[in-house]
Amino acid sequence: MECDKCDRDAVMHAAYSGGHLCEKHFCASVEKRVRGRIRKDSLVPRDATPENPQTWVIGLSGGKDSVVLTHILDETFGPDPRIEMVALTIHEGIEGYRDESVDACVELAEDIQMRHELVSYEEEFGVRMDDVVEDDPENMAACAYCGVFRRDLLERYADEFGADKLLTGHNLDDEAETALMNILEGDVEQMARHFDASLGRFEDRNRSEDFVPRAKPLRDIPEKEVALYAHLKDLPAHITECPHASEAFRGEIQELMLELEDKHPGTRHSIMSGYEEIAELAADRYRGDDDVDLNECERCGSKTARDVCRKCRLLESLRAV
Repeated sequence: MECDKCDRDAVMHAAYSGGHLCEKHFCASVEKRVRGRIRKDSLVPRDATPENPQTWVIGLSGGKDSVVLTHILDETFGPDPRIEMVALTIHEGIEGYRDESVDACVELAEDIQMRHELVSYEEEFGVRMDDVVEDDPENMAACAYCGVFRRDLLERYADEFGADKLLTGHNLDDEAETALMNILEGDVEQMARHFDASLGRFEDRNRSEDFVPRAKPLRDIPEKEVALYAHLKDLPAHITECPHASEAFRGEIQELMLELEDKHPGTRHSIMSGYEEIAELAADRYRGDDDVDLNECERCGSKTARDVCRKCRLLESLRAV
């Protein structure tokens, strides 16, 4: 099959659009959509100048999504004096798996000459995910612990580096799955938080002491297209699933989403289009009622609605084993 735009062989067929694209036009399409999302979400404020640059911290795990994101951001903003970028990698302490992905992060950062910072659960919390999974005092899925610890480090170091935005590599499949989970759980308040945290525009939002806003420039790109782009660009991505991944509900949603997309191409895009509108309405509703004064955690000083944050309570349970 030939490319729709030239006489080269197509490398990708997008069932949701009916399009066939060759390598050149496929890569250009991915980059155009990412840059379009950056413009639509107003990531670069009008007052950003070389004298008043923005600092973006990129969550670089070494997987295909974060590697593709970092590559496109560097291609787009590497020469731009208005934007300063820092790649932040977190080592969870998963033998074999994370060591290889950290190597991919180091290789990419060196290739593009981007500042790269590496932090670990072991150095920061005194725990490794391999040990957490073995002990499991809260009888939870590994992802539940890891999500809390990862979020804490991303937010803490983004704040330490003076980030104006924290960018993560969530793709279309990730976001559509999260949207469907929130809908099926009837969690309207979580929809509102999801919108304010990472789906809304940044034009009227400033960095606060309590919150570094997130952005997801890949959220219009299907997962398979991210993987194909990484392959075609020969990027040093570590494409292997975490051995401790065990989010049962999300796994069921993933299977459902794949089946729906196969039978009804465009389902993911439709879900996100409707969800974002609903989430924005929910955000408008909850902003007025959600002025909760955040306290400083008694253990670590991070912001929390309780006396002790979730991370510290989990660490306390682990140390008591």
